[in-house]
Amino acid sequence: MKKVISTANAPQAIGPYSQAIEAGGFVFVSGQIPLIPATGELVDGSVEVQTARVLENLKAILEAAGSSMEDVVKTTVYITNMDDFAKVNGIYGRYFEANPPARVCVEVSKLPKGALVEIDVIAAR
Repeated sequence: MKKVISTANAPQAIGPYSQAIEAGGFVFVSGQIPLIPATGELVDGSVEVQTARVLENLKAILEAAGSSMEDVVKTTVYITNMDDFAKVNGIYGRYFEANPPARVCVEVSKLPKGALVEIDVIAAR
């Protein structure tokens, strides 16, 4: 059985998908780009600013599901420029200081709305 998770504290989906789905004791959070929840507009700023916005969006969705960043077991990070890897890590590390989750990081040619970073997570519930 699956349960749809939705919160106004994170950007609404920009396509036919849910912010997150809870199933089998896990929360599967859709990839988040750095959209401002209130407006749905891309946050203006550097890859560090965008990464922080993405992680705040993920945090809000996890909290709506009754989970947290501490419960994240796996992330996938998509960046448009691998030269930004260290910058993204600097912000990412602030959200996963102790016992960080397993992770994949890949460079992609383009992300929705011209974002520089997108992250999805799987968390225990």
